[in-house]
Amino acid sequence: MVGPRADTAHAMMGCYSFPLHVGVHHPGMPLGIDVPTLVEALRGDPAGYQVRHEQGCPVLGGDDAGIAAAAEAAAGADVCLAVLGDQAGLFGNGTSGEGCDAASLRLPGRQEELLEAVLATGTPVVLVLLAGRPYELGRQIDRLAAVVCGFFPGEEGAPALADVLSGRVEPQGRLPVGFPRDGGNQPATYLGAPLAQSSEVSTVDPTPLFPFGHGLSYHPATWAGIEAEAAEWPTDGTYEVRVTLRNDGPAEVSEVVQVYLHDPVAEVARPVQTLLAAPRVDLAPGETREVTITLHADQTSYTGASGRRQVDPGEVELRVGASSADIRRAIPVTMTGPRRQVGFDRVMEAAVRSDPRH
Repeated sequence: MVGPRADTAHAMMGCYSFPLHVGVHHPGMPLGIDVPTLVEALRGDPAGYQVRHEQGCPVLGGDDAGIAAAAEAAAGADVCLAVLGDQAGLFGNGTSGEGCDAASLRLPGRQEELLEAVLATGTPVVLVLLAGRPYELGRQIDRLAAVVCGFFPGEEGAPALADVLSGRVEPQGRLPVGFPRDGGNQPATYLGAPLAQSSEVSTVDPTPLFPFGHGLSYHPATWAGIEAEAAEWPTDGTYEVRVTLRNDGPAEVSEVVQVYLHDPVAEVARPVQTLLAAPRVDLAPGETREVTITLHADQTSYTGASGRRQVDPGEVELRVGASSADIRRAIPVTMTGPRRQVGFDRVMEAAVRSDPRH
């Protein structure tokens, strides 16, 4: 294991956690809570790993000797875990947190040099990223065996990561942000308008390396079918989408079925797509389930030129998939009926039912 986040409890906590918000101003005081590090969690793992740790470099700074020692350790290992990321802090006392902005999306300090050094050894490298923001990984992604992003996972983050890294626990997370392919691009959320995507008006491709909603599992679910109701959706009614998932693997899997709305014509500019529903579906080995997602027309509402939220008649498209970029089916739908204004009591969540199939 190499990297500045491997053997510190602070790697698990964000800037407003008590130890990093208040405790850092009282260096003589103990942490006050038990927060194992990832090194401790893997050394105590029931799998009985032989763990050698070389920091390589701190979050900021470091020297050539430290990076060389980490590369030497990686060269003699079966697998190298590179545990990199941020030191959370407030107003300049960290690399991530309130008042800690970044002029570049490269990994802080010399951490990218450390990553390149261990990759050069030929040992399989798994990047464990404990960070407060997405960093650009486009230069390394094709040479990494895997990437596990924990952000700041909290007090039990290290044992949870150990369970995922060992294969005992299926990875179930999905990204709430996108990871840029190139840090020189203008960062944009998945909610961008058409010009936030790749287009003919710019020579820069802003397509993310990992999009909103992305997340891999050891044994992905099989998408066996996507069905929809009639092609019309009343502006005061509901619409059903049914997705059939099957687990063909040897272990339990978890899938997140994501339904997005694409509204091509509106009074104001709207995002290319907006997430309407994202139910998680757990599947035992050999199990098949049909997930019924009932959407309400209120969920298509937006703030129009009048300053009021409204539901419009007209053509829309529902996009069903495993992420904002992995769309398995696009369903054209016509909203029918009068324009409606909706208020604070509008329906904001889809209804979900999951039934076993035999």
